[in-house]
This record gives sequence, structure tokens and C-alpha cells, in this order.
Amino acid sequence: MSPDQLAAIIMMVLLLVMVIGGVHLAFAMMFLACGFGLVFIGPAIFPMAMLKIFGTMQSEILIAVPLFVFMGTLLEKTKVAESVYQALYELFGSIRGGLAFATIITCTIFASCTGVIAATVTTMTLLAVPSMLKKKYDKGLATGCVCAGGSLGILIPPSVMLVMYGPMANLSVAQLFAAALVPGILLSILYLLYIGFTSWLRPQMAPAIPKYEITSTGLTLWIKAAKIMLPTLFLIMAVLGSIIAGVASPTEASGVGAIAAAIIAACYRQLSYANIRDAAHTTLIVTAMVFFIIIGASIFNSVFLYLGGGALIKSMLMGLPFGKWFVLFVMMFILFILGFFISWQGLLYVVVPIFLPVASGLGFNPLWFGILICLNLQMSFLTPPFAYAIFFVKGAAPPEVSTWDIYRGVIPFVVLQAVAVFLCIYFPEIILWLPRVTVGG
Repeated sequence: MSPDQLAAIIMMVLLLVMVIGGVHLAFAMMFLACGFGLVFIGPAIFPMAMLKIFGTMQSEILIAVPLFVFMGTLLEKTKVAESVYQALYELFGSIRGGLAFATIITCTIFASCTGVIAATVTTMTLLAVPSMLKKKYDKGLATGCVCAGGSLGILIPPSVMLVMYGPMANLSVAQLFAAALVPGILLSILYLLYIGFTSWLRPQMAPAIPKYEITSTGLTLWIKAAKIMLPTLFLIMAVLGSIIAGVASPTEASGVGAIAAAIIAACYRQLSYANIRDAAHTTLIVTAMVFFIIIGASIFNSVFLYLGGGALIKSMLMGLPFGKWFVLFVMMFILFILGFFISWQGLLYVVVPIFLPVASGLGFNPLWFGILICLNLQMSFLTPPFAYAIFFVKGAAPPEVSTWDIYRGVIPFVVLQAVAVFLCIYFPEIILWLPRVTVGG
């Protein structure tokens, strides 16, 4: 190991220490990149940093980030999730685990309308958790459903994670959207199967609600639910349908989605100046955070790769025994462990660029590998101590819900996410089938 490569490893260790110590990821990366860059590169680090900033701001595909965030935030103001949940509450509430089923299905539908998880997790915590606790549901199951279901929004398109991953890995975002759809639905199905099995095995964890609380029955109930879901289906078709059919690029579709969300808000009589202002404010905050991380990671990676850190890690991984599948397992395991301490944005822009040449050298399909990465990164939302979904649920849940209740509730769902990763490795067509038959992946 050369002195430069040793410095690169020290950079990575210091980054982990600073993030665990509470320093914002973007500023930690910028500080370390500039500090080590001045020592090993010299004043040229500053024009290098300016070029990275210019390149980020010039990216056309990243325009979709604020538009998708605005779409999801404005949709959250329309209370459409509340209407969908209430319809599914009546549809499934009379069976064991019915409210948990309604929560996962609502989260899955809402995930297809937003690219971020904050709005989904917070909204569903306010809607579903009090309802489930009132019906004597287990606290862990109730909060685990919301954490896991709410985090689907970062994988099921339109996903901000996929929008960011595409240009970094030189992959079509449309192909990524198509490739992520089936794995996202697979996760939702695994969650539903777990809830069904748990409520059958231990009925006291997820009891059925009394039938007299259901205001509609039979065909009337199904028609009512279908009418309530029409606005979200309209939005899903407007965004995903246009991308997968090749009618619009992801950037164009994000604009369509923002307009469609405004139309839905108008139909719900929620298109007010206050709601537009709040949605714009939230979009500004989220977008600024995302772009600061992208810029910080770009500068950090430039210095890290200049020092030979990427080549060192690649040679170490390529030198592992037991063949390419063991190397893949090691990369997935490293991402999973780092997800306990670093946010998905940091892992996406710091660690993944180091792994991409390794995956390419081993002959893995880049689209397949990319979705495995995104599936893995989704687990970081449920793995403490830095688990965004847990923070959102704890902040919005009733006071009788403890942090331990949430930790206990998310463990089975983390296991299910790992199962989904394994299934996608063993059956690659889960990822590759849809992009091949639609956008030519």
C-alpha cells in the first residue's frame, strides 16, 4: 500500500467518524476532500471542485429531483392517502391483519406517486398507527408496517434514488424505473405474506375489527374503493406509463407528474396558496440537501480516486477467494453494514462508484447490479442508529409507542428485504424482465 492509498483509506475512516459524530454528510465530504486535496494535489483542488459543481448543476436528468419531490409533497397536502387508507380500512378491516394489509397497500400505492419517503411515512404514521393501536394491534407490528411500507417510495418509481443513480452509473433512468417496479411489488407482497402468516399464527397481534364498523359491504364497498383510488391511478399512469411506454423522458414525466398532482389537489379543493408555498418550501429544503450531498460526494470521490483508494479497494475485492458470487456477497454486506451509519445518499455517491468497476470487471449486468444496490440501500431506512423511517415514525407516533417497539417491529421487515435481495440474485429476471419487454433493457 502506497502512502497516497493509505491517505485515501484514512479519508474514508475520517468520513465515517465525522458522520457518526454528527457532522452533516455533505460538509464532512467537502471538508475532507478540500483538506486532503490541498495536501496531495495542491491549489488545483479548487478549480477541480468548481468543475464538479458545474457538472452537477448542468445535469438535465437531475431536474427531475425537485419536480418529483414537489409532486409528492403537493399530493400529501390533498389528503388522498387518507381517503385511500379509509377505503382499504373498510375493505380489509374485517379480517385478521386487515388494517396492516390496508397500510401496506396504501403505502405501495402512495409510493408510486412520490419519490421520497418522508411524506408517506409521516402521513401513514398519523393515519394508520393510531387506528391499529385502537384495535389492539401489536405496537411493533403496527409501526413496522409503516416503516417498511413507507420506505417503498425510495425504490418503487418514480424514485429519487433511481433518478440520482442513473447518471452516476451511466444507466437510463427509464430502464431503472422499469427494472425497479417488479422488485418493489415483490417487497410489498412479502410484507403482506408476513402479516398474513403472523396474524394467523398469533391472532392477538392483529385482530379483525367488528363488522358493524364497516359502513359499506359487498360490491358497493369495492366500487367506493375503486372511485377513491382513481386519482392515484391517474397520476401513476401519467408518470410511469409515459416513461415506460417511451412517450416521455423521466425529466419530462416529472413535470407531467407535478401538473397532475396540482390537478388532483384542485379536484380535492386543496390547491391553495398555502399548500403550494409549503410544498415549494419542502421541495427547496430536500433538493438543496440532495444537491449538496451530490456535490460533496463528487469532490470527495475525485480526491479519493486520485489517491488510488478506488484501485486499492478494487484489487482487494477482486483478490477475494471463492469466485465472483462471494465478491458480490461481500459488497452487499459492506453496503448493509455502512447503512447503519451513513445515509443512502452518501453510500450511493461515495461507496457505489468504487463498487461499479468491480461489478463490471466480474461481468455482472449493470442494470441488475444497480437495482441490487438500491434494494440494499433501502434497508438503511430501517437499520438503526441512522434510520430515517424510524425517526419519522417515532416523531409522529402516539406517545405510548417507544423506540424499542419500533426497533422490534422493523426487524422482520429487514429480514424480508434481505430475502428480496437474495431472490433477485437467484432469479435475475425479477429485475431484467420488465425493462427488456418495455424499454429494451
